[in-house]
Amino acid sequence: CEDCGKSLIGECKLHGPLIRAKDRVIPSRARLTLPHYLTLRVLELRAGNQQILGVFAKKVIQKRTQFGPYVGQLSTKLTCYDESRLVLQVLKDGGKYFLDTPNEDCGNWMMFVRLARNQEEQTLVAYQHCGEVYFTTVKPIEPHTELKVWYAADYAKFMEASAVFIKEESDVSPLPPVAKEPVDSWICSSCGSTFATFALLESHQCIHKDRV
Repeated sequence: CEDCGKSLIGECKLHGPLIRAKDRVIPSRARLTLPHYLTLRVLELRAGNQQILGVFAKKVIQKRTQFGPYVGQLSTKLTCYDESRLVLQVLKDGGKYFLDTPNEDCGNWMMFVRLARNQEEQTLVAYQHCGEVYFTTVKPIEPHTELKVWYAADYAKFMEASAVFIKEESDVSPLPPVAKEPVDSWICSSCGSTFATFALLESHQCIHKDRV
């Protein structure tokens, strides 16, 4: 304590605690990469103050607008699995790797985009090009609309997932029907949990192995 000239363990009983000044909070790398016409919104607050975020448009975004590439760490297994986000993999040097984003400083804003549950709410498709993953809008996105993504047809085959197609305009020939995998067709032998795709089951089983 500089007032009484003593070295103390803990607070000075005579002059009290120090006034602590905190450093300014710096946004994560992922948040800093967000385009100016997009915004993050907190959709849910879970235990431990965990925020569930969504990406929303601030202005009209035209169809065929490309975002990317997706930034993540190449990994043979996922260290962090979130059922509301797409599992993404790429081919690199003959190997198949996950694009892992264990924290917000390991990726860009695309890690916050949630998966589409049906074709009505889907606004983006994810696909692989030259070893990178990109998202492209499949229809105009109105302001205040959340960006949601699903795999493009060829990438869905690569990810062993079902294909979800956006309904085309009336003057365009519809896409041919594609056989979809049954919902929750992959079952974990360790805990009995079911998953819509093999890639999701594979990442889930990695968590079991780590716990063992």
